[in-house]
Amino acid sequence: MSSTASSLEEAFCRDEYKDYIIYKYLAEREADEERRKLLMTMAEQEYRHYEFWKRLNGRECGVGVSKVALIAILLARRVLGLTFTVKLLERHENEVIKAYKEYMEKLQGREREELESIIKEEEDHEKQLLSQINDRIVRYLGFVALGLADAIVEITGVHAGFLGATATTIVAGVAGLIVGLSAAISMAAAAYLQAKHEGNENPGASAAATGIAYFFAVVMLALPYFITHSNVLAFIASVAIAVAMVAFFTYYSSVINDSDFKRELAESLGVLFGTAAAAYIFGDVLGSIFGIKEIIG
Repeated sequence: MSSTASSLEEAFCRDEYKDYIIYKYLAEREADEERRKLLMTMAEQEYRHYEFWKRLNGRECGVGVSKVALIAILLARRVLGLTFTVKLLERHENEVIKAYKEYMEKLQGREREELESIIKEEEDHEKQLLSQINDRIVRYLGFVALGLADAIVEITGVHAGFLGATATTIVAGVAGLIVGLSAAISMAAAAYLQAKHEGNENPGASAAATGIAYFFAVVMLALPYFITHSNVLAFIASVAIAVAMVAFFTYYSSVINDSDFKRELAESLGVLFGTAAAAYIFGDVLGSIFGIKEIIG
């Protein structure tokens, strides 16, 4: 066996053992019995894979996971949900499967058959297990996305419009809050009707998720206008917050839906900045026509 093959075996072995430790750690701290069983099944599966690579490697190769990393993973599970956490951990599986298939060409007989079985488990079985995780946060993901996306684009547009119409930050901030509160109520009502029409068992929760997400974004985007007296500085800070929220939620959504993060982020930011530019021009034109800057500053 070449040194290259041996180093690959050790790398594969360490990777499977780390996954085993993480899933076992999550399973031991999972309150829901059904989810605990699913996590333990995944842990046992990873341990079998580790045993295979350890046997090929010819020596112990398991490396533990730091306590800090485990706590961070547990925190992600508590805050962002089990589905997101597990899918994030599994994002490297496509590269692992590709590497396993390339390595399989070096094997013969029983060992090749075992690796084929491991690859099949990685491709099929874990996806089946993931589909069984009934995560409430994911069920309302679409409604939260609706609230956040609409609020970020709409309120950034409002602030951009006032940037062209007035230099008074308080006016822009209050306008954003007023428009935002009204829109949050409207969006929550629309979400309720949509959820009810689709047969959702709890349309009130869908409406609440949409409305709360919307108004949270509104408050965060308006906050800079009450901290500084510079409209330009407030707008820059507000846009930075908007970009951060868009990036976070787009990444979260891309992990959950197995989609292309970079492409979706580029599309979302394109809409955000396009709306802001159009609103600024419109606000500047109206401000000049009606003399709003002279009236309110």
